Amino acid sequence: MSTPLPLLAVFSGGTSAEREVSLGSGRACALALARAFPTREFAIDANALPAGLDPARHVVFSTLHGTFGEDGGMQGLLDAAGFQYSGCDTASSRLTMDKTRTKEAVAAAGVRVAEGMQFSAREVPTAAAVVARLGPAVVLKPNDEGSSVGLTVTANAEELAAGLARIKQGQWLAERRIQGRDLSVGVLNGKAMGVVEIRPRSGVYDFASKYTKGLTEYFAPAPMGEAMTTTVQRAAEVAFAACGCRDYARVDFMLSPENEAFLLEINTLPGMKETSLLPMSARCAGLDFTGLVREMILPALRRFHAAGPARRS
Repeated sequence: MSTPLPLLAVFSGGTSAEREVSLGSGRACALALARAFPTREFAIDANALPAGLDPARHVVFSTLHGTFGEDGGMQGLLDAAGFQYSGCDTASSRLTMDKTRTKEAVAAAGVRVAEGMQFSAREVPTAAAVVARLGPAVVLKPNDEGSSVGLTVTANAEELAAGLARIKQGQWLAERRIQGRDLSVGVLNGKAMGVVEIRPRSGVYDFASKYTKGLTEYFAPAPMGEAMTTTVQRAAEVAFAACGCRDYARVDFMLSPENEAFLLEINTLPGMKETSLLPMSARCAGLDFTGLVREMILPALRRFHAAGPARRS
């Protein structure tokens, strides 16, 4: 007698600033997964597990972005309750949501990172102090948010002072701005897929450029030589491993005019509409959206079956 398929529980929504993005990701993934597996979408409205889940029957596929969704909060609840789920575990989720700790981990593994300084809203440095260390061309961003929430790019001390004055809460990161080409690489089971180049018309890939149609051009694969492509892919794989990631992630870089790839961030639960960056990267490797989502859930299904009924109960 064959073992029945577990039920897939797709989490979407959440309580972060990226809720609307997550709802779109969840719907797209639920539709794709339902082509091969019994699937139900759960809209998450609180920092808690939804009712009606059973670790002996359900495997979770989360598309929650941002705070509590991909920072280890939800992963910790799932681990404590005995659920198997796709994507990074609690420890690597916590690490990669912290941009400063991520940079430290990947730099130790040999991946380039931009020089920066972390600070809290309670102790915002002066513009003069930042300029003295990083210069006037700076990127200001929350240390633990995604989707370019709160991103500010400055070209001079006056813009920098204005950006610093807007900071009211949270942990922040100021980085020396690397002028170059925005690149994104999907990593699936430790292996890099295609390199995507992002060309925002404004010159800055901020929230508006990401989510407003027509403001950004995407090139998949990125127009670059084979050697440079391989170098960026290798850097993505090293960063993925250095942060203890599993299953999948999206790794973003800035490629300088000297062809040096600087890590921007690792996104462990990236946007997952068919037009999102991770699916673009996968298409370069011959995986359509349905095939990609299937590959993303398979490791969690293997962990579910390996655990066995006794360990799941």
